[in-house]
Amino acid sequence: MSKLHKYAFSDLYDISSGISSTKEQAGHGAPFVSFSTVFNNYFLPDELPDLMDTSAVDQEKCSVKKGDILITRTSETVDELAMSCVVLKDYPKATFSGFVKRLRPKTTGIAYDKYMAFFLRSEYFRKVINAKTIMTLRASFNEDIFSFLDLYLPDYEEQVKIGDFLYNIEKKIQCNKNINENLQHQLKLLYDYGFTQFDFPDENGKPYRASSGAMVWNEQLKRNIPINWRTTSIADNSMFQIIKPGIEKYVGDKVYLATADVVGTTILSGNIVDYYTRESRANMQPTMYSIWFAKMKKSIKHLYLGRPMNQLIENYILSTGFCGLKCSQISFEYVASFIEHSYFEMIKDTLAHGATQEAVNNDDLCNIFLLMPPDTVLQRYHDQTTDIYAQISSNICENQKLSSLRNWLLPMLMNGQATISD
Repeated sequence: MSKLHKYAFSDLYDISSGISSTKEQAGHGAPFVSFSTVFNNYFLPDELPDLMDTSAVDQEKCSVKKGDILITRTSETVDELAMSCVVLKDYPKATFSGFVKRLRPKTTGIAYDKYMAFFLRSEYFRKVINAKTIMTLRASFNEDIFSFLDLYLPDYEEQVKIGDFLYNIEKKIQCNKNINENLQHQLKLLYDYGFTQFDFPDENGKPYRASSGAMVWNEQLKRNIPINWRTTSIADNSMFQIIKPGIEKYVGDKVYLATADVVGTTILSGNIVDYYTRESRANMQPTMYSIWFAKMKKSIKHLYLGRPMNQLIENYILSTGFCGLKCSQISFEYVASFIEHSYFEMIKDTLAHGATQEAVNNDDLCNIFLLMPPDTVLQRYHDQTTDIYAQISSNICENQKLSSLRNWLLPMLMNGQATISD
């Protein structure tokens, strides 16, 4: 077992603030590290998803270099404060958000970057942050809190073994996420081709609209649609129904999944609960061929529970922040694609209402009209996409297992209960 060495966090790292930007600066210019990028990643992605128009002075003062640790500065809850993201390479001209702090190493050979990525996300460090933070209107990570934090680190060589091992698990998780992004892009192309351009194969195997297939004006959708298609509200369609919340009297532990535990279609985490701790709450049990999305406006979170999602269906309870649609097997992929790839989010935003937080409810959703093709077209789309959705589901399940393994191994390796052989 490697001996743990105590260090003051402030002796190992310098802390700096990010830039204060305006809306006019966003979306163009140099690479930029946002709050959400830091919050959702153990390691900074190879390509930063955001841009910001920044000056050379900003780029020098708020640079992003190998070994840096970026950490969220503010949050509505203590649980989401000081979430870290480690930088594994230099990012020329990149800057970072003012809602993020940068910790830059003062020394070498004491703290290994990949080890720190997992240590700072560990349950132990989260408890330390919770104990040191004073909650007012918002939780805030500042220089005073930083100066009071201590780190207990094993020998550097041991950190390298642990960090590299856990990093390989994390790389596999990220690989699965990238595969899913590519598969979802394929689904979008298939959906747009068949149900936006209406060039699904006709009875002769030719693109319907491009081959002069008959179209008719639809007043509800305000557009031309194929002549033998129809529109239907969610409430009036027997192929799917809205799942209403209810108290689940289950036996044993379940993973309680809130909307905050999902980013896009990726499940980040969840809390283990038992029936007694949730007895007074209205939770929802997932079912096969159900599709779930966040009710909140501008919150794009989707879960598709087709095959092979038995683990999620059996082990999870969903919060009432989700809304669920139970689909028939033939309509599952079509409805999933409609929610993911069409103007559904715009419809949801239009219907959303509320005094403090705008959201949609079940009654709102009942009145959404959906374009329904004939069963033959639905069946063909099902045949084309069922394996793609199954692969996405399989990758999500594998990532859940890998995340659980990583989280279980992390404290075992850190306290010496488990070791990595050479």
